[in-house]
Amino acid sequence: MTRRALTAAFGDYPHTAALPASDLIQLDRIPVTPISKAFAPMVRELRYDVSEMAIATFLMAKEAGVPITLLPVVMARRFQEGALLCRADRGIRGPIDLPGMRVGVRAYSQTTGMWIRGVLSDSFGITPDAIAWTTFEDAHVPSFRDPAFCSRAPAGSDMTAMLREGALDAAIFGNDLPEGFVPVFPDVAAAARDFEARYGFEPVNHMLVVRSELARDATLAAELLRIFGAVATTREALDPAIALAGRWCAAQGLIARPLTAEEVWA
Repeated sequence: MTRRALTAAFGDYPHTAALPASDLIQLDRIPVTPISKAFAPMVRELRYDVSEMAIATFLMAKEAGVPITLLPVVMARRFQEGALLCRADRGIRGPIDLPGMRVGVRAYSQTTGMWIRGVLSDSFGITPDAIAWTTFEDAHVPSFRDPAFCSRAPAGSDMTAMLREGALDAAIFGNDLPEGFVPVFPDVAAAARDFEARYGFEPVNHMLVVRSELARDATLAAELLRIFGAVATTREALDPAIALAGRWCAAQGLIARPLTAEEVWA
């Protein structure tokens, strides 16, 4: 039987360093660094057959009718609170000081930002519009427009430099954190424990999607799950995290309403 060649974009992780061989699928990996740069081409052009994708981007794309199908494969997850940083001399004692302050984030739709805004709202009563958000790029889904309480940084601006120079009071970063700043959450480990105790899971950042026409081939989909078996799980195990992400995306204006489980996995 001829192996089917599929283009694929996903990050470099221990669980992707040595994927098992397949008699059915040949994954032709397209290098994209950072992997977030693959999300817009996948959403806008279906550039890849298989792609890593942030959960907020997926929910927005699914609502917009983009023909991609989610697989129960978690490429990246982490507690988010440590990604919200400030200068030590700004007098920020914790999240409760953020209302009215200028906070940078790569894009309003960034998944880390979505999770952190959800924590700020649920745990501290700080709604998204209580903060002056500064964004640096558009959402991956082209139809989305930033809310009115966001402003766009001047072209060519660097978020780290703006935070260091005082043009921002705090900023949300991704997995790679710049040096020389302190977390807004004074005890990041305690904040993570609080999140897990409250919601029962570690937040999901990135999962795996496939073009929907390919996902209709049950044999192909099952083989992808086997290949990524080290980080594959079940829909039921992921439903709590995806449901909360959907509720928070809707509350923050990223989508019109939370998607049902049936819509998410369709």
